[in-house]
Amino acid sequence: MTDIILDYELTIRLIAFFSIFAVMAGWEAVQPCRQQRFTRSQRWFANLGITLLNTLLLRLLFPTAAVGFAAFAEAKGWGLLNEIQLPFWLSVIIAVTLMDMVIYLQHVMVHAVPALWRLHRVHHADPDYDLTTGARFHPIEILLSMLIKIATIAALGPPVIAVLIFEVILNGMAMFNHGNVSLPKPLDRIMRWLVVTPDMHRVHHSVIPGETNSNFGFNLSIWDRLMGTYRAAPKLGHIGMQIGVNSLQDPQLTTKLNGLLKIPFLKNTQGGDDYNVQDRTWPGQGDNL
Repeated sequence: MTDIILDYELTIRLIAFFSIFAVMAGWEAVQPCRQQRFTRSQRWFANLGITLLNTLLLRLLFPTAAVGFAAFAEAKGWGLLNEIQLPFWLSVIIAVTLMDMVIYLQHVMVHAVPALWRLHRVHHADPDYDLTTGARFHPIEILLSMLIKIATIAALGPPVIAVLIFEVILNGMAMFNHGNVSLPKPLDRIMRWLVVTPDMHRVHHSVIPGETNSNFGFNLSIWDRLMGTYRAAPKLGHIGMQIGVNSLQDPQLTTKLNGLLKIPFLKNTQGGDDYNVQDRTWPGQGDNL
């Protein structure tokens, strides 16, 4: 089974990626939630360009990626799940769930540590919000994320199939919950008890720090609820809210590939970065999460 997964891992992930991308792109075109400030042609070259760059970089530095390392850890007997006897199906569920929790904690960390926030601003500085935003990360952040993932696999010892399932779900959900779409409100209310919906995660991309400091989850919504970082909706509504980072509004930086690569190294832009991870209120309000 492991050999089959390793042989077809890239094929499975590419099929899943392009299938979900096509569905979400079509949905956004037919029924968008918000009027975009920039056209797809203005933003997608940068967003998809940095995604391709990151993919090539990861394959160059980590040829077998997370799935290959999981096979290596399994062969070595590393990790908690390789030490205890559990039904295989239960090990898969535990592994996928705990890896999702790590992604949540990692996301909080890149907001809390100033040096990491400088990298993560590339993701938040997108002036619009659509499925391509979900893969828009600086290459240095992507490399750090892979190292955290490898460390998690070494400590947890997840089944190889669990890592593949997690990778497919994570990539697919990143496109889904960054989609410029909305679900019917009754369906959204039900779904967000389990998973992060587009309306739930869009709040996190608000320019208001108190809203940026909420809804960190990418897949399961339980972590935001348990950790007290859940916020139901933006103050100004999904149509009226502003997307992006207050200090990064120059389209030459936020919609161009070379601009995205520069963002972490900028000292000050339009008066500096006013984001504060401790800010949990709306401007002029005492409304805590």
